[in-house]
Amino acid sequence: MNYNNQYSPGPFAGLPVVTKNIIIINVIMYLATLAFETVNIDLVKLFGLHYYLADDFKPHQFITYIFMHGGFSHILFNMLGVYIFGQVLEQVWGPKRYLIFYILTGLGAALAQYIIMHFEITEVLDIFNQHINSRNLDTSQRAEFINQKYEYLNKHVIIGASGSLFGLLGGFGMLFPNRELYLYFFIPIKAKWLVILYGGFEIFSGLQNNPTDNVAHFAHIGGLLVGIALVLFWRKDRNHFY
Repeated sequence: MNYNNQYSPGPFAGLPVVTKNIIIINVIMYLATLAFETVNIDLVKLFGLHYYLADDFKPHQFITYIFMHGGFSHILFNMLGVYIFGQVLEQVWGPKRYLIFYILTGLGAALAQYIIMHFEITEVLDIFNQHINSRNLDTSQRAEFINQKYEYLNKHVIIGASGSLFGLLGGFGMLFPNRELYLYFFIPIKAKWLVILYGGFEIFSGLQNNPTDNVAHFAHIGGLLVGIALVLFWRKDRNHFY
């Protein structure tokens, strides 16, 4: 099968069903987040992925976080990526396999960021626990440290479809390695080099550990690696892959 001849993105109305609905759900959730903010209801608190020790953590957040976004540019670029890459992969795999791919890459992204988050949070929690268990504190001081501890835990939230998007990029790069894309809409680059470029940038940015950087770089790496791994795994059974 010649994949390179199949790449033909169409208008929104012609999008495959899963890709179309992913975009619709994301837009609805973004608009709902803005609307509920006006009545002091925080949907990110309910549906963003929190650390498992946080009071706000709920298991469903491992899925719902994929459909939450923190700003217009955040959702715009993520949905543009889903539009470009998602429809192609859904046409190749069909809706069921494509949806599985999208969700699994999102879970892989969450797991990767969770691992990094765990090491960062554990160090701070040890300090909090030392204060809380100190015999030099009275009841009110200990209660204040406990409140600060849980406020700290609750503020660590992962949102966005970026992990799944990087999975789509990885899958696209594996199936269409020599397909020419346009970086920033005007720089031509083959898909395989785009995957390597973005992957390297995310690793570099993640290792920088810039305190002012609120991007979940390791979630991007996790989604990318899971996407590549799934394609390699599915390729082993070519009779059922397409």
